[in-house]
Amino acid sequence: MTVYDYDVKDSEGNSVSLKDFEGKVLLIVNSATKCGFTPQYTELNEIYNEFKDEGFEILDFPCNQFGNQAPGTTEEIQEVCRNKWLVPYQIFDKIDVNGENASPLFEYLKGEQPFKGLNGKGATKLKIALKAMRMSYEENDIRWNFTKFLINKKGQVVARYEPTEKTENIEKAIEELL
Repeated sequence: MTVYDYDVKDSEGNSVSLKDFEGKVLLIVNSATKCGFTPQYTELNEIYNEFKDEGFEILDFPCNQFGNQAPGTTEEIQEVCRNKWLVPYQIFDKIDVNGENASPLFEYLKGEQPFKGLNGKGATKLKIALKAMRMSYEENDIRWNFTKFLINKKGQVVARYEPTEKTENIEKAIEELL
């Protein structure tokens, strides 16, 4: 299996086959508009603008499972992303990434790239917050907003980046895959 075996919903609820992205390097992210990591939109925009002409795409999936930090409809979220954060890449329909209603795509991504821990800037603070909120997770569940999965041109999941990891590491990996 690859990511190309999955269909997702775009921001208007239309079915989109990930085969439409075949042959491209993808970064798939679960996002939120009211999160401490929301400024990562700026970094993601920079990465997208740097590599979009070389066969790179970001697929953004808003998710409200972490502290209710993606409130509103998909349309409202998209409006905030476009107007406040100037997001140029595709924003898909709001989804769950964990639990019984989790997106099949994200179940696949988590299975291919398991959780390996939180590291980097803000990791300690996030660990403390998760403990205080008494969040419970399955082993490979996504821990918070802005977890990213890197997909090669063959549709294989090659890396998982937690929200606390440096975007420079992601940039280098994208460059290598392109």
